[in-house]
Amino acid sequence: MAASSVDDRREQLVQLVNSEGSVSFQQIKQAFPDVSDMTLRTDLKALDAERRIIRIHGGARSVEFVIGTDDRLDSRNLRNVDAKMEIAKKAVSLIRPNSTLFLDSGSTTTALAHEMADERSLVFSNSITCATELARLNNVDTIVVGGNLNRYSMSLNGSRAVDFIKSLNFDQLFLGVTSFHPHCGFSCGSDEEATLKRACIKQAEQVIALMDSSKIGRRSTFQFCDLSDIDVLVTDADLPADIAQVCASAGVKVL
Repeated sequence: MAASSVDDRREQLVQLVNSEGSVSFQQIKQAFPDVSDMTLRTDLKALDAERRIIRIHGGARSVEFVIGTDDRLDSRNLRNVDAKMEIAKKAVSLIRPNSTLFLDSGSTTTALAHEMADERSLVFSNSITCATELARLNNVDTIVVGGNLNRYSMSLNGSRAVDFIKSLNFDQLFLGVTSFHPHCGFSCGSDEEATLKRACIKQAEQVIALMDSSKIGRRSTFQFCDLSDIDVLVTDADLPADIAQVCASAGVKVL
């Protein structure tokens, strides 16, 4: 690739990352053979700071794709805001009085936490942003599950978190969704997050998935459950006919 200026080169670099979804530093070097490693690393750092790409170990990935690790939470918060709020308002009506809940990490579950009323409940969460929203509520007892910090999703995961979850039982689990495809179920971009989601599903009496319509038909790297593993799907729009039929066949209630 030829670039006549720093801005042109960085724009071409963003286009390369977006077209591939994820690229190694070696691929970047091959695309810009006349540019030094130091300059390319400076470009990556600058573009990451501008949130146009996401730097990962050994390369970069697009903010529009979910490969290897989930998108930055602050980037997700800027997308489909109206849809997330619509889902949150529907989901909050499902919360049972005096119940024990688990709020999964994600921008839509954070919106749900924002909508929750100050009514007696016990809430567990591995999400720092959910916990921050819940801190304003006097009658909600909030317990944050400890573990390894994922700085992209602002969530806590890992074996310590999973072991703790296995010792608990939840009345309701509100599950964040990155991707859903009828042939491969629900998936996300982090192995650790997928493992934690599976553990939560096993400990929950009722599983409620929160999914805006942009997630339908997408696949991420790590599958964590099938449609038959959830009880309620809360979304922002009418589902495509084929997806609605699959939900009906699986006995999943759609809101």
